[in-house]
Amino acid sequence: HEALVRGMGGNSAASVLAQMTDDNRYAFDQQCRVKAIGLAAELGLGSTLAKLSINFMPNAVYEPRACIRQTLAAAERIGLPPDRIIFEFTEDERLDAQHLLGILRAYREIGFLTAVDDFGAGYAGLELLTRFKPDIAKLDMQLIRGIDRDPVRRDIVGHLVRMMEDLGVTLICEGVETLDEYRALRDLGVTLMQGYLLARPAFEALAEPVLPV
Repeated sequence: HEALVRGMGGNSAASVLAQMTDDNRYAFDQQCRVKAIGLAAELGLGSTLAKLSINFMPNAVYEPRACIRQTLAAAERIGLPPDRIIFEFTEDERLDAQHLLGILRAYREIGFLTAVDDFGAGYAGLELLTRFKPDIAKLDMQLIRGIDRDPVRRDIVGHLVRMMEDLGVTLICEGVETLDEYRALRDLGVTLMQGYLLARPAFEALAEPVLPV
């Protein structure tokens, strides 16, 4: 289950993140993590086998082990082990590569899982894989949209599926919205998918996935 940020009136994540500044970014990032873990506990995630995925803001982390203390304390309070928590970051903004790698390596040493979101859409991409292998790579939805009708997208995703298998990185395809997209990805060997076809975001609730026929 991925914890998503929305405004009080259902505003988009982008509208919320647009309000971040150097003065409030750290506090916001910390509160989102603790809120996500606490809410997951209230909803009973701990009694399932599911994992909790939390987006984090690399620019809000000044020192990985110092900034993770509140997260660890929140997880310990509810008995959620680190390997049930995934920290994912998006590669759609320019980041200090050394800083990001330091965060990812520290999180892995602690026992958290790591994921790169929107893989294939941003600046990190293949270069990141040469320096650090995340546990999970989530393919950007622009590579998935209409893949059933686009042989070029199918070729690209097919090669990525095989590459991630060779690297030992778990691949998740995002933005699956139609049955034809689902079937095309399944034929390419994709086993993990995310999108409106499978489950829609739910407010303060665990999503209820529907398995396509």
